[in-house]
Amino acid sequence: MANPLEQFEVVRAVPIEIAGIDASITNASIWMLIVVTSMTLFLVGGMRRRALVPGRWQSMVELSYEFVANMVRENVGTGGRAYFPFVFTLFMFILGANVTGLIPGAFTVTSHLAVTFAFAALIFLGVIVIGFARHGLKFLTLFVAPGTPAAFLALIVPLEVISFCTRPITHSVRLFANMTAGHILLKVFGGFIVSLGAAGGVLAAVGIFPLVFNVALTALELLVAVIQAYVFAILTCVYLNDAVNLSH
Repeated sequence: MANPLEQFEVVRAVPIEIAGIDASITNASIWMLIVVTSMTLFLVGGMRRRALVPGRWQSMVELSYEFVANMVRENVGTGGRAYFPFVFTLFMFILGANVTGLIPGAFTVTSHLAVTFAFAALIFLGVIVIGFARHGLKFLTLFVAPGTPAAFLALIVPLEVISFCTRPITHSVRLFANMTAGHILLKVFGGFIVSLGAAGGVLAAVGIFPLVFNVALTALELLVAVIQAYVFAILTCVYLNDAVNLSH
């Protein structure tokens, strides 16, 4: 049976070295470009022939737009309108990366912690910059819950700071762990199907059970791919809300 972790290995497709720096094009970067290209074609192509009565393609694009716009509006308010392009781009990229990762032989970009943490760290730093830019030092009141007695400040403030600083970790690990675990399961049961089929006889007939399970698991993973893109985007909106509206 093939190693189920082999699918996550980053491999150099085009070795490139610039001034001693490894700038090789890898399977991960290739699939990032594929995701960006495919999602761009999806959005631009869907709106190329705009009609008052939208067709299926245009309806899907408009539905994606309205879905994220409502998410930003409900969680950040009118002040979050300026950050809609970022949240929309983030959601579409993660959704595209999650879904294309289910294609046999594809590389799941979001199954690497380096990628998800880079997004989470960017959001974390962005929230800090926006918070101080909009509110100045008043942004630090985010770590003091309203109505907290002065006697408890020495306990509450460190806890709030720790909770705030762990956001990039929880934000990134949630997406990474869900995508990695699902793909490992798919690979393991796929290995069972091949092994049982190669054994022949009764064992080959038994192989129908992991096959059926894998089909159901693929459908579940497609649902998880959409949900995890939504969760990542909505958490981004919640964190932006802290910086824009200074809510606790």
